[in-house]
Amino acid sequence: MTSNWRAQIRRFLTAQTISLLGSSLVQYAIVWHITLTTSSGAMMTLSTLCGFLPQIAISLFAGVWVDRYNRKKLIMASDGLIAVSTLILAILFTAGYRKVWLLFAVLLIRSAGTGIQTPAVQAMVPEIVPKDGLMKVNGAVSTLTSLTTLIAPALSGLILTVANLEATLLIDVTTAAVGIAITGTLHLPAGTKAGAEQSSIADIRQGFQYLKKDGFVRRLLLFQVVMLFLISPSAFLTPLMVSRTFGAEVWRLTVSETVFSAGAVAGGLLIALWGGFRNRMRTTLAAGLAYGVLMLGLGLAPSFGLYLAFNCLIGITMPCYNAPIIASLQERVPPRMQGRVFGFMQIVTASALPLGMVLFGPLADAVSVQILLILCGVIASLTALASLLLKMLEPR
Repeated sequence: MTSNWRAQIRRFLTAQTISLLGSSLVQYAIVWHITLTTSSGAMMTLSTLCGFLPQIAISLFAGVWVDRYNRKKLIMASDGLIAVSTLILAILFTAGYRKVWLLFAVLLIRSAGTGIQTPAVQAMVPEIVPKDGLMKVNGAVSTLTSLTTLIAPALSGLILTVANLEATLLIDVTTAAVGIAITGTLHLPAGTKAGAEQSSIADIRQGFQYLKKDGFVRRLLLFQVVMLFLISPSAFLTPLMVSRTFGAEVWRLTVSETVFSAGAVAGGLLIALWGGFRNRMRTTLAAGLAYGVLMLGLGLAPSFGLYLAFNCLIGITMPCYNAPIIASLQERVPPRMQGRVFGFMQIVTASALPLGMVLFGPLADAVSVQILLILCGVIASLTALASLLLKMLEPR
């Protein structure tokens, strides 16, 4: 651990935030361009799959690479891959070759790059930050991510009103270059790396063997699958509820997303300043319990104003739920295994929410969204409460 770790982590988070902002701008711009030019639900479904499937497919191998190779260089390489694909798209669009399949191809590449970058970033943080600072740093990460999520849609829309898609793409190339340059200035201690003498398949098998041995990590991943599956209606179906119940005006959808993001920023600041309970998992379980109760509130809200209040509070719970999970894995899992464990976590995250929508999406056309929110909120609350009382996530 370097003595100037605070300066190092500030530089690292600055680089990641700049890169994330550019990526978010392009992600919104591409999806909106597909929406406006095709007006096709099938095309929107395809764009969603292009955003999720590559992350799931590559995460197992990405985890091996994170454990095997230099994490800083891996982050820079994945950022560079995303930037180069975006630059090629900008050049082709400028030259008049504006085929929609190019957008899907770039979404696939960007998703694969994210699938490599995310576990690399999560595994690199404990190389910089001492254990007693991990919770607050992860809270800061959550704050910066939520702040980016808050401003990116408005900023992307503003750019698209005064410029074209190509200009937005070039902004992402620029922010990626800045992020790579800043990351390249970091000076990190040599970490413990897994040996490269065996195949990637053998390394993946070793990762599963670690899960079999570490009951805490295994139970945590299972809990995450269940909770993310249950909260999927609140993550994806609330716009449908708002339009059906309170009115189909665009401003209502915008305000709903904005108050959630604002709540997430506040929640990130809360966990960064407070640090959570001494027992990490009690913070996560308390936040999960609160999330379930608040989902119940969303389903029962009699007015749009009360709905917004519950939605903002849900935003606050999210960093309090996520940050302790990441910090616990960073503290507990050996450095040589962290890439694979965070790869498993990314598979869970990238698959549980869409799987929930496979069930709850069609159900939303047969019953009201409110019923789904109430039902899933009750089950999520009981799941978190039972896990807390039975100490299912206590390290043993």
